[in-house]
Amino acid sequence: MIDLIQDYLPYFIKAAYFVAAILFITGLRRMSKPGTARGGIVWAGIGMLLATLVTFLLPDMGNMVLMLTALVSSTILAWVIGRKVAMTDIPQMVALYNGMGGGSAALIGMIALFNGMDHVAACEAGLAVGTHDCISGVALWFAMAGVLIGGVSFTGSLIAFGKLQGWIDKRYAFPGQQIFNAGVALVTIGLGVYLTVDMNPTVIWVFFGLSLLLGLLMTLPIGGADMPVVISLYNAFTGLAVSFEGFVLQNEAMIIAGMLVGAAGTLLTTLMAKAMNRKITAVLFKTMGAGSGDAIAGEMKEIQAQDAAIQMAFADRVIIVPGYGMAVAQAQHKLWEMTEMLLERGVDVKFAIHPVAGRMPGHMNVLLAEAGVPYDLIEDMEDINSQFHHTDVALVIGANDVVNPVAKTDPQSPIYGMPILHVDEAKNSIVIKRGKGTGFAGIQNALFFADNNRMLYGDAQEAISRLIQGLKAV
Repeated sequence: MIDLIQDYLPYFIKAAYFVAAILFITGLRRMSKPGTARGGIVWAGIGMLLATLVTFLLPDMGNMVLMLTALVSSTILAWVIGRKVAMTDIPQMVALYNGMGGGSAALIGMIALFNGMDHVAACEAGLAVGTHDCISGVALWFAMAGVLIGGVSFTGSLIAFGKLQGWIDKRYAFPGQQIFNAGVALVTIGLGVYLTVDMNPTVIWVFFGLSLLLGLLMTLPIGGADMPVVISLYNAFTGLAVSFEGFVLQNEAMIIAGMLVGAAGTLLTTLMAKAMNRKITAVLFKTMGAGSGDAIAGEMKEIQAQDAAIQMAFADRVIIVPGYGMAVAQAQHKLWEMTEMLLERGVDVKFAIHPVAGRMPGHMNVLLAEAGVPYDLIEDMEDINSQFHHTDVALVIGANDVVNPVAKTDPQSPIYGMPILHVDEAKNSIVIKRGKGTGFAGIQNALFFADNNRMLYGDAQEAISRLIQGLKAV
């Protein structure tokens, strides 16, 4: 009986990995729509749980105590952090966890490289015993690629986390930095090629260290406005690194999961870059906000909450544009309370979402879903832009760069050509903002100076509370 189980165990493991892959793909597919996204996460989670449990059935598995300790402790830690983290901090958490994935892949590659010093010769001589003892030269190439890409993703994601968390509040750049970065990249790749000839342990450590350094050098000069693209890009890097290390370990689940993450991250990066009218090379090698564009004439005109409430109460159509200011103030619940009051008065209300609103893709969708906003009231930029022209009031809450009309009118502006929400075409617009400062890209917003725009100053939650009181009084 034991022999029979041992004979069929490899087939059972591969079948389980196949089922896990189907669950991954199904979950990813369901995540593409707000209504099924929660279920998609559950499906993908079940797939990951299945793949993890089955991995313990692999033959010649060692260090069980260490693996179980790491698995249990990390699960508890992630559960506690996930329960406590604020919705506004989700982008930072995504960047941090993505970095951990890249770092893990890099460490797996490091172990493979050190093992490879002894095993390559034995493998080629036919002396290795067992699949996991035989590390071929091709596998070592994958290991080196995983170390390089995973190392860049690890340190790069940590810098992205620091920028989003506010611990790193400026760009760090120096003259000739891109040339210096290119030199570091070439040296790192050169050391990787050298390792195919001489698996020197010192060179392995230098190779690993330069991979980590390259992630720092690439990310420190990038401005905060490009962080949504950077997070997506490093997500793709992590997936690619995990897939490479799956080839090294001959683990089908890692290969498939890594490929899915890499492909999804690449597509998302492309979409985010397109939404910002930015090339990936420009994100990595140039800084947004380097120029200021034409000077903006006029002044910002303030409005009181009572007057703003009257405008919206007697409007036929209102479009609400949420931004990071809403997230910081945790104003989504108050916003939905105000929206319900408008709907009860017969006002047609829609929410307009820019692809890069907030600090990561889907940030605003998550916050609105948390507040209970129905999905049919939320529309993407491509669908709602044609409606602004027929809108009585556009209410902007803490958004800046994604509604800046200079993207359409000023060729000298750093964001010229970036697709924006056409708030400036509404009959009237009201912007809730804490002060008169610029947005995340450091560019002054011409919408704030427009004749048909008024500024409602204050914290988003406090300002919306005043609007609610104003609506009650109408």
